[in-house]
Amino acid sequence: MKTFLAALATTVAALVALPAAAQYPAKPVRLLVGFAPGGGVDIIARLVAQKLGEQWGKPVVVDNRGGAAGNIATEIVAKSAPDGYTLLMAFSSHASNPALYEKLPFDVERDFTAVTLVATAPVLIVVNAQVPAKNVAGLIALAKARPGELKFASSGVGTPVHLAGELMSQLTGMQMVHVPYKGIALAMTAILAGDIQITYATPLSAYQHLKNGRLVALAVAAPNRYPTLPEVPTAAEAGIPGYNVDFWYALIGPGRMPRALVDRIQRDVAAIVNAPAMKESLLAQGVIAVGGKPAELDALIAREYEQWVQVVKARNVKFE
Repeated sequence: MKTFLAALATTVAALVALPAAAQYPAKPVRLLVGFAPGGGVDIIARLVAQKLGEQWGKPVVVDNRGGAAGNIATEIVAKSAPDGYTLLMAFSSHASNPALYEKLPFDVERDFTAVTLVATAPVLIVVNAQVPAKNVAGLIALAKARPGELKFASSGVGTPVHLAGELMSQLTGMQMVHVPYKGIALAMTAILAGDIQITYATPLSAYQHLKNGRLVALAVAAPNRYPTLPEVPTAAEAGIPGYNVDFWYALIGPGRMPRALVDRIQRDVAAIVNAPAMKESLLAQGVIAVGGKPAELDALIAREYEQWVQVVKARNVKFE
């Protein structure tokens, strides 16, 4: 009897959600961003928000709530009503933060509903042009010949950039010194000045410096070469099989959102990001449009969480 009642309740809820999804949105939608204006997550959020607002006929308002590696905005969304009027443009740190923080005011699996993977930006392994190694094999050999001398920069302890370096060290046996900075801009300044030899960057943040010859891209940490940098080998081609690190951007809602509503939002976002003009705009920002299904995003988050838990433990990554 209990099983029947539970099934009946689920069916009724689904039927109720159908007209609600069809009428959505009836008022402005708030899109939380856990980082400062002008950064990559903010740029992607505003591109998508503008187009969604045009399509829905209601404003999609980007609300920047920076701090705590994105966790402040994430907590707001976790505690919001699951009606689709409060959403999060999440960064890849959404999957790694639970591996780093002992206590979080939310549960990544329980308190959120995956909507769609909006776009991905594969990580480039970049070195200062003065580094004698001109390929990954040479860099690994150099690091092993001079253990503890090569330095890699990140945008802070526990950030995806930091974890990208730790994973590379784990897979190759390289002994590098991690130097955290307060943001990727300062890290890029340090590597351009020659204070640091290595960092991990998105195509957008590295383009200018690759073109003027101040940085060299040794590999892209993805299964496929990046469309606008076809000459840069994948990590597997360069000698690090299994080294896949994406910086990704995803739309996520509070837990227990009705499936009909989730599907409606996912379809709309997918249509927007895969429109030719938007794909070009996103590629100009150094990212590849995706617009995937909710189950695919759930699988990505679970897979990356497991990967970063292992890296954090193996490399003893701790906040200072």
